[in-house]
Amino acid sequence: MNKEIVLEVWGDFACFTPPYAKVERLTYPVPTPSAARGILSAIYSKPVEFYWQVTRIEVLNPIRYISFKCNEVKSTVSVKGSVGSSILYADEGRTQRQTQALKDVRYRIAAVICPQPGYKGTVEQLYSQALRRIRTGKTFYQPCLGLRQFVCYFEESDGTRLPIEDSIDLGLMVYDVFDLHDCAVRKKAQLKLALYHAVMEHGVIQVPPYDSPEVLKGGSPC
Repeated sequence: MNKEIVLEVWGDFACFTPPYAKVERLTYPVPTPSAARGILSAIYSKPVEFYWQVTRIEVLNPIRYISFKCNEVKSTVSVKGSVGSSILYADEGRTQRQTQALKDVRYRIAAVICPQPGYKGTVEQLYSQALRRIRTGKTFYQPCLGLRQFVCYFEESDGTRLPIEDSIDLGLMVYDVFDLHDCAVRKKAQLKLALYHAVMEHGVIQVPPYDSPEVLKGGSPC
């Protein structure tokens, strides 16, 4: 196993939605490995060369919930076709959706870089680039905590904060919704749901490797 990169992330709100809660959004009490990988990929990602393998998620702030309603629209604007077809009337498409989210969250994420089979460089190069981007605050796009409107802040962890003392058997949880060995860009990657049995012990969740038999693969998130 390669050396770990350890990151602390935090924000005002977070919502890690299971596949069955798309309309009225509910949240898992802790981040999924997929959400953690998404944060890391927003900072540094080269899918053709490597993928992030999350190894551990630590909950640093108490788990607290908040519920609210959001005004949203049910359709999106199309950029194809005539000008008239790209008009969206908000009054006609507006809807209210209930969201159950987490508030005042902070997590510590540990992960390793796993080179893809065709990668010809060195692992040290990948780690050096990743750490440089983390330490200078550079991102490809703004990381989020489950939903795009929930901004995620990050820094390299100094390890001083202690996890919470709670222990919870979380049951089957989403591991990822993409095949981590798929070298295609994210928007064209084929959806492939994977689950795992998540257990939090004294605030720490150990995440098995993607290729481990503990990770159940083959489903569809739709």
